[in-house]
Amino acid sequence: MTEIGEFLNKKSVNKAEIARRTGISTSRLSELSLNDSTRFTVDELYLIALAIDINPAVVLEEVCKHLKLNNQ
Repeated sequence: MTEIGEFLNKKSVNKAEIARRTGISTSRLSELSLNDSTRFTVDELYLIALAIDINPAVVLEEVCKHLKLNNQ
């Protein structure tokens, strides 16, 4: 499961409702939730955050928590 998938599961959100509110298909939401090689757009992240009534920055931090800067 991907970071966004884990985040959505932790929040116990209904993906069908997110799809209805955002226009993102349920198949695309499933792909984003299950496939680590799938990348989401900033538009998708923003719309998902709005649909679940969470600040988009919080979602971005959670989804990208594994990213680190290279040591110099």
